[in-house]
Order: sequence, then structure tokens, then C-alpha cells
Amino acid sequence: MIELGAHLIDLQDPLVQAALASAAVLLLLILLMLRASLRTAKALDPLAGTLLQLAQRVQALSDGQHQLAGGLHHVSEAQAASQSRMLQLMEARLAEVNRAMTESLHGSATRTARSLGDLQQRLAAIDKAQANIEKLSGNVLGLQDILSNKQTRGAFGEIQLHDIVQKALPRDSYTMQATLSNGRRADCLIHLPHPPGPMVIDSKFPLEAYEALRRAENQSQLIEAQRMMRISLRSHIRAIADRYIIEGETADGALLFLPSEAVYAELHANFPELVREGFAAKVWIVSPTTCMATLHTMRAVLKDARMRAQAGAIRRELAALHADVGRLGERVANLDRHFGMAARDIEEIRTSAEKAGKRAHRLDNFDFEELAPEPPLRLPVES
Repeated sequence: MIELGAHLIDLQDPLVQAALASAAVLLLLILLMLRASLRTAKALDPLAGTLLQLAQRVQALSDGQHQLAGGLHHVSEAQAASQSRMLQLMEARLAEVNRAMTESLHGSATRTARSLGDLQQRLAAIDKAQANIEKLSGNVLGLQDILSNKQTRGAFGEIQLHDIVQKALPRDSYTMQATLSNGRRADCLIHLPHPPGPMVIDSKFPLEAYEALRRAENQSQLIEAQRMMRISLRSHIRAIADRYIIEGETADGALLFLPSEAVYAELHANFPELVREGFAAKVWIVSPTTCMATLHTMRAVLKDARMRAQAGAIRRELAALHADVGRLGERVANLDRHFGMAARDIEEIRTSAEKAGKRAHRLDNFDFEELAPEPPLRLPVES
């Protein structure tokens, strides 16, 4: 832009450029005319110099305009290239960001799906555990209902006793619900040999007294519950001693089975006098664990008794085994002699085979002249 007075002239305008070009041509024509008339119009020399300078300035202005146009074109091309590179860089960056976001979203989706799967499995396990808890709660309530009744509680103790005895002893070594000569029926009768003789195991479960001990909130309630426990256990001990210890029929002792380890531990911890009274009456109190140990001891006694009963048969079998071993030794000796004879026969056969091989080798070489004279053949003399 060129400011001439109050007017602005845009050099990029084609009309301006055409006007400038026309002015330049006109000035050149005028210059030529002035040069032609220089000799005749010396008075016009100052005006001609001014016009020449003006023409030179117009030419310089035209050259500057061309240079400015070239520079603007170069700047435009550089700006376009820079914008293209910037766009390519932004597109590459956006593609990289898009790829990273896609991978991140895919990984997040995979982890989310895995977490949801794990959560579903845990929820399934929780549901299963909840079902087991509900089932167990029902079983506990059922067990409480069973233990709240004396008859069902007695049946529960008998079933537990039968299960323990069945696992510990052979089937023919005990009888459940055995009836004695006095008409009393025992929960279990172990057929032990004399001595000590058959031994009774009877199940008792003083649950009311034990629960009263657990529920006691003050000293008076505790004392009353302890009194109930002593009365209950003493009555059970006396009943077993009177009913199930029969001289000449059973052993001189019996077992009182408590189907609860907690009651057994409470008895030994806080009621040692009841345990001593049981010993004095030859009624030994056992829990499920100690009953199993006692029954294993009885199993060893039964096994020893059966071994002694079978001692004669065992001796006869040992004698027969000794005779069989003797005959086996004789037969082994005979077999050894046969093997010795067979070994000698094999050695003679091997010697004959070696001699026959040597003779065959000589015949194969046709070396008849070098053959040594054969000794006369001796025929075996028949006896």
C-alpha cells in the first residue's frame, strides 16, 4: 500500500499495476522524445532530468513490487507447507491418541468383564453358602427340637453310640439293644471274653442340667444348676450299676456314654466328685472320643482272645507248614541233582560239537594229506 495524500493505492490491484505500467511506457516515450529534441530544446533539460528520475523511481517501484510479490508467494507456500505438516502431525497424533484410547477402552472392557465374571462367581458362591447356612440353620433347629424331647434325645444318643461301636468293633462282637437275664435292655452289649466278660454301654444325656449351667446369670442360679447336674448324673450312675452289672453274667463294670464332648468336659472340670463316684460304682463315664479309644482297646482284647482260641488250629497249621517245607527241600535237592546231570550232558555235547566243527573245517580246506591218522574207532561194549 502507498499513501499519496489522502489516498491509499494498493499495489496488488491489477488496475493500479496497469496504470503504473502505462505511465512507465508513457514516461519512456516522453524521455525518448526529450532525448531526440535535446539538442533543440536545451531549455527543457531540467524537466527531462526530473522525468528521468521519475521513470527510474517507477521502474524501481515495479521491481520492488515484483520482489514483494515473489516474497509473498514464497511466504504463502511456506505457510501452506507448514500448515500441511501441522495437519499431518495433528492427524498422526490424533490417530495415536485414538489407538491408545481404543486399546485402553478394550483393556478396560476386558478387565471389567473379568471382574464381572469374578463377581458373578463370588455371588454364586455366596448364594451357595447362604443356602448351606439356611440348610444348616434348619438342621440346627431340627437338632434342637430333637434334643428338647427326652425320648428323641435318648434315640439320638443311641444312634451316635451305634455309629461309634460299628466303626470300632467287628459286627459279631457286640449286640445293640441286648436284653439281660433281669429283663433290662441295654443300649449295647460288648461280647468280651471271661475275664472280664460281656460289658454294657448305656447312653445318658443330662441336657437340661447342662443348659441350666450355661444359662445361669447369678450365683443362685448357678448353684441350682449344679445341684440338678449332680442329681441327674448320680441317678444315671446308680441306674447303670443296679441294672447292667450282673454277677456271673456281665463284667463287673459298665460304661456310661455321654454323647456330648461339652457335657463330658464340664463334668471333669467342675464335678470331679461325680467321676469318683462313678469309679467307686464301677461305672466309667466316656465321651464319643474316649469311647472310641476304649472300644479300640476292647478290639485288641477280642483279637487276643480269638488268637488264643485258635492256638490249637494255628499249631496244626504250623506243623503242616513244617512238613510242606521239608518236602519242598527234598524236591529242591532232587531238582538240583537233575540240573547237575543236565549240565554235564550239555558240557559233553559242547565238547563233541567243538570236535565236529574242527573236523568240518579241515574237510573244507581239502587238506587230506595233513590229516593225522585217526585212532581206531572203539565201539561201546554192551553189558
